[in-house]
This record gives sequence, structure tokens and C-alpha cells, in this order.
Amino acid sequence: MSQSIRETSLQISGMTCAACATRIEKGLNKLTGVEAATVNLALEKSAIKYDPATIKVEDIEKKIRDLGYEVVTEKAEFDITGMTCAACATRIEKGLNKLDGVMKANVNLALEKATVEFNGSVLTTNDILKKVEGLGYGAQTKEESKDTSDYRQKEIAKQTKKFIFAAILSFPLLWAMVGHFSFTSFIWVPKIFMNPWFQLVLATPVQFIIGGQFYMGAYKALKNKSANMDVLVALGTSAAYFYSLYLSIMSLMGNSAHEVELYYETSSILITLIILGKLFEAKAKGRSSEAIKKLMGLQAKTATIERNGIEMEIPIEEVVVGDILYIKPGEKISVDGMITEGQSAIDESMLTGESVPIDKKIGDDVIGATLNKNGFLKVEATKVGRDTALAQIIKVVEEAQGSKAPIQRLADQISGVFVPIVVAFAVITFIVWYVWVTPGDFAKALEKLIAVLVIACPCALGLATPTSIMAGSGRAAEFGILFKGGEHLEMTHRISTVVLDKTGTVTNGKPVLTDVFTDCSHPEEEFLAFVGAAEKQSEHPLAEAIVQGIKDKGISLKVVTEFEAIPGFGIKAIVDGNELLVGTRKLMSKHNVDVAHALEKMNEMERVGKTAMLVAINGQYAGTVAVADTIKETSKMAISRLKQMGLDVIMITGDNQQTAKAIASQAGIEHVIAEVLPEGKAEEIKKLQAQGKKVAMVGDGINDAPALAVADIGMAIGTGTDVAMEAADITLIRGDLTSIADAIFMSKKTITNIKQNLFWALGYNSLGIPVAALGFLAPWLAGAAMAFSSVSVVLNALRLQKVKL
Repeated sequence: MSQSIRETSLQISGMTCAACATRIEKGLNKLTGVEAATVNLALEKSAIKYDPATIKVEDIEKKIRDLGYEVVTEKAEFDITGMTCAACATRIEKGLNKLDGVMKANVNLALEKATVEFNGSVLTTNDILKKVEGLGYGAQTKEESKDTSDYRQKEIAKQTKKFIFAAILSFPLLWAMVGHFSFTSFIWVPKIFMNPWFQLVLATPVQFIIGGQFYMGAYKALKNKSANMDVLVALGTSAAYFYSLYLSIMSLMGNSAHEVELYYETSSILITLIILGKLFEAKAKGRSSEAIKKLMGLQAKTATIERNGIEMEIPIEEVVVGDILYIKPGEKISVDGMITEGQSAIDESMLTGESVPIDKKIGDDVIGATLNKNGFLKVEATKVGRDTALAQIIKVVEEAQGSKAPIQRLADQISGVFVPIVVAFAVITFIVWYVWVTPGDFAKALEKLIAVLVIACPCALGLATPTSIMAGSGRAAEFGILFKGGEHLEMTHRISTVVLDKTGTVTNGKPVLTDVFTDCSHPEEEFLAFVGAAEKQSEHPLAEAIVQGIKDKGISLKVVTEFEAIPGFGIKAIVDGNELLVGTRKLMSKHNVDVAHALEKMNEMERVGKTAMLVAINGQYAGTVAVADTIKETSKMAISRLKQMGLDVIMITGDNQQTAKAIASQAGIEHVIAEVLPEGKAEEIKKLQAQGKKVAMVGDGINDAPALAVADIGMAIGTGTDVAMEAADITLIRGDLTSIADAIFMSKKTITNIKQNLFWALGYNSLGIPVAALGFLAPWLAGAAMAFSSVSVVLNALRLQKVKL
């Protein structure tokens, strides 16, 4: 095999017969750059020899998907240690993406985390770990690594000790520096502080013990043919230190030890200030992950369960599906489950943001980490561990915080080439000063070179986007809005059109009894007792709504002796010895019941979107009942708010035009797309996109999933199905439409914050480098400015944690 030819193996799913394997094999062998491809149906694997200079593994995978099959991939998260700036993150990302079998690698500097999608048949997590370590960084899989907060606390403690040690040694050097300026000549400086050898003794531990991390980082970077912040710091401080050492030795030979101008304080103070900046940065990063800590803190630590008739308290991790949990008043519900005994008001504000407790009874679902207010409950565990609603929320927030927004690509591209350009610019600055500005003055030229190297550190640029994404997505989660990724957080504020599914989105999704009309011969209570008894025998959803509405009025139902469902017409029953008919006009006509005087009332109900049913007792018209899927209390206000934001609002439904328009009118929606089949919703979204609109689709059902996936932004109502939430880009946990405007608001706030950070970071470097090159910035001032630029970017991002809706 030629050295340029590589071999890879891909796991393929979806093959059902030999013809599938043959089809894939032929398709792959037609690709330019593929030398040979064989597909094994039994192992569901393909072995491919290809030329990496001509074709990538991703192109081969795309071909397999285009043929209608899936390439099985794995996803793993790694905690990365040793990154100092954006250039480090970029280098690791590039290195991982070059690995054969890696589909996508994303490295987040702020979270110190890498997320890698890879082909498990080509490489393992150990291969990925070795690659990261080979690049000069530490790595552990998420499962193996300790709690990130513990690591961060240790890092803060470590940087604190380093800073104190460096500050103590640097203080005399700072004091000595005062003696170099005429305007501070009145300050007394101990004579020993001016001694070169005394300064050398103080500066050396700072340079090589405290600053050792920069030398190590620079060595690893240069070894891998790249450059990062450590290279700039190591170059700048080494130039100051070794030039001062040279002058110290020369002064000793010339016997003028007390007269020479040294730069030991430059290197030592620079290192001290950079360590201080890293300390502040570590503390600020810790604050930026507060959202995750809050969510994790909501979970109950123990659960009281019943096993084999015995009550016992166990750690939450030991609860299994099917366990019966005892939840006392005032306790948190341990895991997701269903009430089997008791009733209570449940405070779900942690999940939905809704402060009013919700009444729950036997058969109702409850969610782990919500609070039982006043009644004793027995709950059967239905979801535990990673499957609970809270665990899924934490997972979504973590993934969103670790993802990249498209706006970050600019920063990544700049960071990747920034350090080499800065080093070249620093050298040019040195030459210009040494040759033309201050001819022959090596010290002056060196000072300008150091200032340029130090001021140019791209840390702030690397932190600008991820810290804002972390803070913004975390704050949104507190409001019940889950962004699945940074790209969705960025796109949401561009939405111009919002398409709303009707049932379960604009409406409650559950029909209720809305109208009762009886003739004079039948009192309402007696009339409803007849109707409720008959409808109780039916399995139709509308029948359930009628029966529930009658029960809510406290009316006792009569006895049914015969029952018959007539599909497409209604029902017929014998109730308490009386013949009862409930149904359509056709049913009444079929049994010769005169309902002419009732049709106007029925038509009026249907015009406003209600489903009306005629009732006859013993062959005589007795009254009309109507049910409707009522709009949510918040829908009208939410839609009004969307319009005020300048958005077009459209309702889409499979219902008939009359019902759809009636519901839309109640909600304040002018544009309606009705009588659309489930598969047609996605096509309607595409039509709107073809008009140049950025479309958000909001739905809750399985039939909405294709439209949610096709839309620019898919928003799933949290009270809906898991399929809809899986297909969506954003989950609105609260279940009402006010969250749509809130999501757009949080997107705008976050993107504005990112732009502020990028402007500050780019502006800082763009302005700082020429100022330093022109000689207006002393090296120690450049160090202070560089250190605090990163902190200022992180602190600006943290303002998002205080955003109020």
C-alpha cells in the first residue's frame, strides 16, 4: 500500500439485505480518492482504503448517508487542563479534527472542555486522550475526571499561593523601580534594593519557579509548531531578565554595580500581574457556571422508599424504576414518577418558573426536584438517574454552554495566526527603535519589544464568546428556556416569522365542556345527569371532556342499561328507562327528531370553533352541549408581545378553516394555514423560508417534529412529547407562549454581549499594540492591561446572569 493511502473502518446501520451492502460498496468505489471499499453485511462494517489528500472520511460518511444509511458515531466529553489562551484551544481542536475517525471536535476555553464526535470502530477515547497529551495538555474523560468545581477551587488556591509568593519577591523590585523616576525621587529607597545581585536573587525564583508554567507551555507549543500566550510571556520576560543578568555581569566587570539601569522588576512584575490576572479569571470562570451548580443543587440527596413492605431511606442514586417513594409535606420529590396514593399541591417553579403550586392527584405525573407543599404522597418511580427531567435539563444546558456559536469562528481564525504575527511585529518594533528612533540604545528597543509582546496576548479574544454563551444559556435555563447549542442561541434573535401549531401550543390541547343549552322542559342538572351517564360509556375524547365537565359541576350521573356507539353520528343509550340520543344533525334526522329551532344556536357555537352536539330524550329535542379546545390564558398576551417585537405570527393546523379562524381570532392571530396534514407542515415552513423569512416553528406533538426540524429554529413546548423536544432546537419548559418572546430576548441580550466582548478584545489589541510600539506603554503597564483585559471580558459576560425578563 502506498504511504499516502490510509485505511478506515466504518460501522453502518440500516442495511437489511445483501443488496444494501452491494449498493453501498458500489457507491463508495465510485468516489474519487477511494482506492477500494468492501462492505460486510454480517458485521455491518465497511473497510475503505482512501487517499486523504483527495478525500476526507467525512465525505465518505456523507456518501453513505446520501445512499440512505447511517454511520454509527460516538460522542465523548473530556476535561482539558493546561490551556492558557485561545491559541491553545485552537491548536487542540485542529489536532483532534485531523485524527482519522474524528467527525467533529470542539474545544471550549472557558469551560476547559472538549467535545468529540468520532467513529468508534476507527479510534477509541484513549487515542483521543493520547493526542491531547501529545499536544502538551492534560486530559481526562468526563466520567473519570473529578468534579470540575473541585478542580477549579484547587486551581484558584494554586494561583493564589503563586501570586502571594511572587508579590512578596516583586515588591522590593517595584520599590527599587521608583528610584528610576525623577518625579518620585522624594521616596526613600533602601540602598540594597538597588543592588543588581540582590535584585537577581529576588527575580530568579519569580522568573523560573513562578514563571516556570510559561516556559513549559511555550516549549510544548513550539514543539508542536505553534505559538500561544505562553510564548509571548516567556519571550518578553526572558528578554528583560537575561538582558538584566548580562548588564549585572558587565557592571561587575566594570565595577559600577550601583549605577546600571536594570529590568529585573519588569520581568518579575509582569509575571506577578499575569498570575493575578489568571487568578481573577479562574474565579470569574467559576461564577460563569453557576447555572449548572444551581440546577444540580436542586436535586434531592436521598429518597424514602418502600421495598417488600419496609420503609427505608436510601441515596438518590440507588432508586430504581418501580420503587414506591414516600413524599412527605415540605419534601422534594426524589425522581420523576406517577402518584399512586394521595393528593397535594406541587411547587414546580424550579422547572417552569410558575410560582403558583399545581394540584396533583392519583394518576398525575410528578417531576424530580419539585416541592411537595401540603399532602402526603406515594409516588411510583418512572424515570431515574440520567433519564429524569432535571438530568436532561442539566445535559442540555451543559451541551449549550460547551458549544460554539458561528460568531466565534472569526475569533478562532484570528487567534490561530495572532501570536506569530505579534512576534514578527515585536521584532520589527525592536529593529525600528534600535536602528532609527534611538540608534544603538539596546535597552530602549528591548523595552518596546517586551511591551508589544505582552500587550498582544489574545486571551480576551478567546474568552469573548464562550463566557457569554455560558452565562446567557445558563440564565435562560433559569427561566425555563433550554437552548440546545450556541448556534441556536445566536440564530434565535434573527427570527422574522413565528409559526404556531394550534392544538397544545396556542390551545390547552385538551377539550373542555364550554356550553350547555337546554329547552324549558328539562332542568339543566337533570339534563346533564342524562348526558353524562350516556357519554361515560363512550371512549371518544370529546365524551371524556363532557363527563369531566359534568362531574366538576358536582352532578351525580344516572344509570345506563343499554349503550350503542354510532360511528360518524354519535351515541344512543337507555338512561334511567329513557332513550337518549347525543350527536350530529344526521343522527337526529335519522331518528326523525325535529331540531330546526336549535340549528341557529348550534351554528353560532360552531362559528367560534366549538364542537356542538344535539341531545334528544325519548324522541324529543332536549338541548345542546358544546366542547372546545380553549386557548391558553397566556396565548393572547404572548402573541400580542410577539407582534410588538415586529414578528409575523402564523397559526398552522389540520383543523377546518372555520374552527381554525375562530381559535386564531380569539388569540389575536390574523394569518392562518388550515387543513394541513402532518407531513404538510414541513412543506409550509419551506414555502415561508423560500420567501426569505427566518422561521421559528413552535409545536408540541409527534406530528410537529418534521416541521420543527426543517425550521430555522424549532421550539418545542415542554409539556409536549419527547419526540418534538428531540427534534427542536429550543425547549420551552413552561409550556406557554410567553417563553417565545423571552427566548428571543435572551438571544438578543447574549449576542449583544458577545459583540461587546469581541469589540473590546479586538479593539484592545488593535489599539494596544501600536501604543506599545510607539513607546507610550511601559512593559509592566502592558502586563497589567493584558491581565485585566481578560477579566473585564469575563465580568461583562457575567452581567447576563443578572438579566431580568
